[in-house]
Amino acid sequence: MACGAALASTLLLTLSGPAAIAAPVAAPVAAPATLDAALAAEPLFRDIVTRAGTLKARVEAWTADGAGLAPAFPEGEAFRALKAEAEALAALDLQAHHWLAARDADGDLKCILRGIAEDLPVRLAAVETSQGPARAEALAELAHLLDDNAAVILAPPQPAT
Repeated sequence: MACGAALASTLLLTLSGPAAIAAPVAAPVAAPATLDAALAAEPLFRDIVTRAGTLKARVEAWTADGAGLAPAFPEGEAFRALKAEAEALAALDLQAHHWLAARDADGDLKCILRGIAEDLPVRLAAVETSQGPARAEALAELAHLLDDNAAVILAPPQPAT
């Protein structure tokens, strides 16, 4: 439940609009010295960012050239290779979740990485089982999830509220 609440609050904080603009701005609070400051420099996290970016580029290329919409696409070697690499990425995301938990990192990233690890197989299955416009949407959602996978690691740490 804590991870769900953390994810929900993170999403709410990313909303922009008149209310967010009109709200008074609090004085900047120095972020505590945490693991997050150098997280992207850790080999495990660098690997996740690199792999997610590479996979996202492939998925976007399949969307752009229409290859991902071919009826036999899920049975093809290209998708099978991506699926194996995405499953390995999901395992790395879960490993990163455990790495953060072992260091008592009590932040949203720990929960988000676990969520991505659980969601990647779901997105892959959606690509495999869909056809036509539904497959185009499934590929777009997979690309978005892969983009998020890198972005949550590269995002600067936010001060606690």
